[in-house]
Amino acid sequence: MSLEPLYWDQDKRRIWIITRSLLENNTYKRKKYGRKSKSRWPLFVHLAHTFGLILKTLKLYRRGHRNAKNIVVKEIDISFADLPESFDSYRILHLTDLHLDLIEGLEDIICARIKNLQYDLCVMTGDYREGIDGGFKKILSPMKKIVAAIKAKDGILATLGNHDTYLMVEHLEGMGIKILANETLIIYRKNLRIAVTGLDDPHYYYTDQAVSSLEEEIKSFKIVLAHSPEMYNVAADNDYNLYLCGHTHGGQICLPGGIPIFTHLYSGKKFYQGLWSYANMKGYTSQGCGTSAIPIRFNTQSEITIITLKKEALSHPG
Repeated sequence: MSLEPLYWDQDKRRIWIITRSLLENNTYKRKKYGRKSKSRWPLFVHLAHTFGLILKTLKLYRRGHRNAKNIVVKEIDISFADLPESFDSYRILHLTDLHLDLIEGLEDIICARIKNLQYDLCVMTGDYREGIDGGFKKILSPMKKIVAAIKAKDGILATLGNHDTYLMVEHLEGMGIKILANETLIIYRKNLRIAVTGLDDPHYYYTDQAVSSLEEEIKSFKIVLAHSPEMYNVAADNDYNLYLCGHTHGGQICLPGGIPIFTHLYSGKKFYQGLWSYANMKGYTSQGCGTSAIPIRFNTQSEITIITLKKEALSHPG
């Protein structure tokens, strides 16, 4: 097994850094198709904290906090007819939406859950901190602890989320995480290969670089990592086989039956959680390890996901 960069261009990486820095310093957030909107995050945080006060009055806050810290390991098998045979039963550990500075000790819970798991590759799809701006020093030590607990033969690949900053990249890569910013990496096993493309966050920081990275000619089984499901149609149009993402927390606070009040999606809202398909592509939206704005969950489940790729058996006429 080996890893090989594909479509890895230092000039493109420098352009991405400059573009991301400009977008981060703009109070308006860039959305797909060139639209811009003012960040509503401060309003959302205010509403969440008000809701938290109501829950405390009703003596429900502690229950919601316990729910948030109850992280389960969810195992999913996904079958593909065109999966290379040497990747049959290939296991991917998917971590997303950690928000490590919101719940104290969350990294210890995550480490305990993954301690005895077996997998080939770890992928992370963004939102390592809680705020959408400011410092991130608090999450570095917890991230190091999690990275030390990960035992993946093919390493750790990651993307940034809408709560993350390009300034994190140097620190995360120094820990051994490979950040994919609209870039593709090839994984080999027995001379066969799969391609993994990682997109910069499409929710706040969409650029045409993301589309360009999906349009590269790659003759391979292809996986895309993105923070949110909002690039589902572009990925499917470019023959990607599997789309892994998070961002929504499954709604985090849902009505009974798991009906979300908010999904924080501009598009692809029906793909807010779990296994889904679009055209010929399959996708999985994790509900994430952590929480956002307020450290509680109702009618959703914090999760660590193990995805096992399976070679679909060919049916023979009778």
